[in-house]
Formats: sequence, C-alpha cells, structure tokens
Amino acid sequence: MADLPIEFDATRASELARVLDTEGKITRALEGLGPVADRDVLLIDAPADGIRGRQLAGVGARVTACALGDAGAASADVLVSCWTSFRGVDAAEMAAAERALRPGGRLLVLHDYGRDDVSRLRGDQPEYGAWSRRDGPFLRGGFKIRVVHCFWTFASIDDGQTFLADAFGAVGETVAAGMTRPRITYNVAVYHRSFG
Repeated sequence: MADLPIEFDATRASELARVLDTEGKITRALEGLGPVADRDVLLIDAPADGIRGRQLAGVGARVTACALGDAGAASADVLVSCWTSFRGVDAAEMAAAERALRPGGRLLVLHDYGRDDVSRLRGDQPEYGAWSRRDGPFLRGGFKIRVVHCFWTFASIDDGQTFLADAFGAVGETVAAGMTRPRITYNVAVYHRSFG
C-alpha cells in the first residue's frame, strides 16, 4: 500500500507525511482534474484512512480503497492511483480501471515527475524520463499530464538537513548542503484521462 512516494521505516514515513506537500497542491490538482468533490472515488493501493484518502475526503470525495486487482468489482466516478500502480500503461491495468469506472469516469495516476531536488535523492527512476515524453507510455496511451510543483517543507533548514542526511545518507547530505530555505523542490505528475 503506497500512501507516500518512498518507502521508509515508520518514523521516517511519519516525518515525510508531515512535510510532503503541506500546501495541498496535489489534492487541489486531483480535485481540478477529477473533479472528486461529491463523487465516488476509488483509491488504488493506498488506505482510505491514510494521507491521500483523508485529503480527498477533506475536499468532499466519498473515498473507498482497494488493490488494483480488485477494482473491477467496484463502481466509481474517479480512480486515483498513487505511485505503485500504473507504472507505465499496461493493458490489464487499463482494463481493470475501465471496468471499475462509470461512463465518463476519470483515471488519475500520480507519479513523481523528476527535475527536482527529490529526484536527486532517488537517482534514476523510469518516471523521471520516458514516462513524461510525447512518445512515452502515458501520453502515447491517451493520457494528458499535469505537473504539480510541490515542496517537502521542514520546520527549519537544520530539521531538513538532518532528515535528508538520516534518510538518504551521503546523497541526502549533498542535497541538504544546498538548502537555502527549509524546503526542497518536489515535482509530481498527474496523468489523467477519461473513459466512456
């Protein structure tokens, strides 16, 4: 179950949840692309009572959650996937989404976009290159993309530097050394398309 873009132990995951997108830009983008308010939203591979589920409910979505493999038994206006499913465009995953969505339903797929401080921490990832290109799997597969420019925002520069060094080791120390404000840049891609 992915509620965060990076798997950490419970302590670091709690800290990342606290600092990730404190301005709520991801949730506003999902609302703008769905919309999700007053609609049945199926959250894929993340808990309904987790971070993303609570944020979607906070803007008026009726949120349920399930694994992508179980989505076909559901019926929703919007499917939201965060980081783990739809890692490219797979025919079986698209068929599961289409079965779960009502006519005119929206599929919103959240992935890291790259070209930011966080991508420097994580190294090469498929989502940082081919996925966002015109000939990549999403845009070639009928999706559009919205890039959301977010931050990991810490209480202070020292807090940020400590977290990055502890969580990411030497590369975290390198990124932390360049901090001039108590935040690092984080770009998120929301791949979106309608069905029916």
